[in-house]
Order: sequence, then structure tokens, then C-alpha cells
Amino acid sequence: MKLRTLGTLVVGVAVVAACGGEGGGDATTLATTEEEVTTTADAGQEDPATTTTAASDEATTTAAEMMDGVHAADTDLGSILVDPDGLTLYVFTADSDGESACYDQCAQTWPALAADTPISSDLDPAIFGSIERTDGTQQLTVNGMPLYLFASDSAPGDVNGQGVNDVWFVVDAEGNMLEASAAAADEEEDVALDYDY
Repeated sequence: MKLRTLGTLVVGVAVVAACGGEGGGDATTLATTEEEVTTTADAGQEDPATTTTAASDEATTTAAEMMDGVHAADTDLGSILVDPDGLTLYVFTADSDGESACYDQCAQTWPALAADTPISSDLDPAIFGSIERTDGTQQLTVNGMPLYLFASDSAPGDVNGQGVNDVWFVVDAEGNMLEASAAAADEEEDVALDYDY
């Protein structure tokens, strides 16, 4: 009788142990599975705030890059080339064969645009080049024509040099010279120059 009771007790303990082992295993497996699902789901998602900020930063950087160098700007004469500070750029019809004819006093009134001035990404880089001036400096060109600033232009949008002496003209975004407008021709006499250009 004692042996039978002891045997039943041993079998009962073994069954309980076996059930407990299986139950524990299922709980562990379930927890692991849930963790894997959560990890997998998180891995496929991006923080919306981070994504939005990154897109905004990229747009700002692109806009900044476009305005870092020579670019097109809207003025009273239409869309024309300006330097990185927004000052109007000009070409000189006395220049020929890709060489500048503007030196000394002329160069003080019409400073040459340095060849290392960056070009905005919204312009065709193929139309730009450079020449070497007689002083050894490099000047930026557009369609083979040297580019200049005008000392009497003090703010973005100023086009005071347009049509001066009928030899100085602005250029459009494609690098084409724009002839003097009637208004610029009328104002030409108001620009005092100490040289023939």
C-alpha cells in the first residue's frame, strides 16, 4: 500500500514538472516572438519628425547652393546674371577675341569678376569660362565675353551700367547680351566717367 502511494506520488510530481516545463517553454517562446515582432516592426519605420527635418534641411541647402554664386535675378530689365551678392554683371563690347580691353581707370569703374566665382546650380556651367588678364589674374566669362561689375551699382537690382556709352550691357541667364533699353539710354548722360568707355 505504501509503495503504491509513493509510486503515485512520484508519477504525479513528474507530470506536474513536465507540464510546468512545457508551460514555461511556451511563455518564453511567446515572449521571444512578441519581442521579435516589435523589433521587426520598429526597424521598418522612421521617426516622422526626423524625416521631415531632413527633407527641410535638404531643401534649404539646395536653395542656398543655388544662390551661392553667379545666378539669374529678376530686375527692371528682366532676368539677368548677377554676382553672389546680387549685383548686376555686364559685358563690354570693346572686348574682342576673349580678351579684356578694360584696364587702369576703366577697371576701377568696371571691376572684373574673378574667375573663381562659383556658378549657381540653376545655370548651365557650359556657357562659363575664364580668361587671363594682363596682370595675370583670371576673369570669368560667359559665352566667351568677360564679365564685369559696375562701381555705381550699390544694391541688388541696380542696373545703372546698362547702355553706358552704348558699349556696356547686361546679359540674360543664357549669357546673351541685352541691348540698352530706352530708359537706360536716356539716363546714360547722368553717369560721369573719367575715360572713354
